[in-house]
Amino acid sequence: MADGYENQAPEKLQGKFQAKVICCILGIGGLASWNSLLTIADYYYKVFPDYHPSRVLVLVYQPFALGTIVILAYHESKINTRKRNLIGYFIFTVSTLLLIVLDLTTRGRGGIGPFIGLCAIVASFGLADATVQGGMIGDLSLMCPELIQSFMAGLGVAGALTSAFRLMTKAAFENSNDGLRKGAMIFLAISAFIQFLCVMLYAYVFSKLPIVKYYRRKAASEGSKTVTADLAAAGIKNRSYLTDDASNNQRLTNKQLLVQNIDYAVNLALIYILSLSIFPGFLYENTGHHGLGSWYALVLVAMYNCGNLVGRYTPLVECLKIENRKGLTIATLSRFFLIPAFYFTAKYGDQGWMIMLVTFLGLTTGHLNVCILITAPKGYKGPEKNALGNLLVVFLTGGIVAGTSLGWLWLIGKKNAF
Repeated sequence: MADGYENQAPEKLQGKFQAKVICCILGIGGLASWNSLLTIADYYYKVFPDYHPSRVLVLVYQPFALGTIVILAYHESKINTRKRNLIGYFIFTVSTLLLIVLDLTTRGRGGIGPFIGLCAIVASFGLADATVQGGMIGDLSLMCPELIQSFMAGLGVAGALTSAFRLMTKAAFENSNDGLRKGAMIFLAISAFIQFLCVMLYAYVFSKLPIVKYYRRKAASEGSKTVTADLAAAGIKNRSYLTDDASNNQRLTNKQLLVQNIDYAVNLALIYILSLSIFPGFLYENTGHHGLGSWYALVLVAMYNCGNLVGRYTPLVECLKIENRKGLTIATLSRFFLIPAFYFTAKYGDQGWMIMLVTFLGLTTGHLNVCILITAPKGYKGPEKNALGNLLVVFLTGGIVAGTSLGWLWLIGKKNAF
């Protein structure tokens, strides 16, 4: 039996606000652990001073994320999205707890053994990240743009929250014995709780919201097989929403989708190539010493995260949203003028100018990212939107991998770089 929401316009469906809140929380969970790891990098620099932890951990994390998302994107039409997302959040939870166990077992001591263990756990973060981000962005691409914007905003909130908590814990424990370690453990415990909350919300609440059921039934009627388990979890177990119309079930191939949206995909990659070549490694190792002392790198990371968060909400302002494809390309390419700006500011500028540049970097990263992800899926059917969402995440992750690799170039000419 069809439910009473089938013929209603999406705007009239109940649960839109709750769906936006849950999407934001799920976005926070998608990056809480990773942002915590980046934000407590000052602790890992103390424990592993010779291993460039902010650069190495990113370099370990991202190839696993890229390899996983490529495989999942290729098989996306056959994958149970519900299981995929739940497995991803579960891996996040377990891996974050393992970081705490590793630190307690080694008692915060450094060395190559603990560092290899840390890298192994970080690799599992990469696996979870690809599983969750590709799955969630593909799933939310089936729905209204506000939901995918809320999820992307949640990714930004994760960075801003972790930075705020890190500044508070540093202030609270700065003069105490083993203060850095205590703050780091508090961070990881909070992250593990957020991941567990995401598992519960996605498993028992999100799929039962009327607006979510509406869009998933609509996607199923257009031939999508990835939403079947979520519909069953919402109590819709009959197949009346499926169609046998072969013409309606036809969809563009991944290759056709990529050709039609290659500019969006390349722009996403370029956005993160620039951002991750600077953040976080450059901010920790190439900005020199200033009046803020040990607080300087933390403040820079916090300002990047705050700018990134604001940028993920600015597309909600209609006059600021960029939907023109040429406009997005021009905006993306113009950001590369930031490279000489960062170089000369680090070499000759004051800390105020560096803080301004970092904030602008985060702002443009978040803004352009959301503009692309909410614009690209428009005009496609449900299965195509899911496939396109996964393809865009492949290029996004590829950009992150390339950016973190290129970030090592900042060490050229630096004394004691290696």
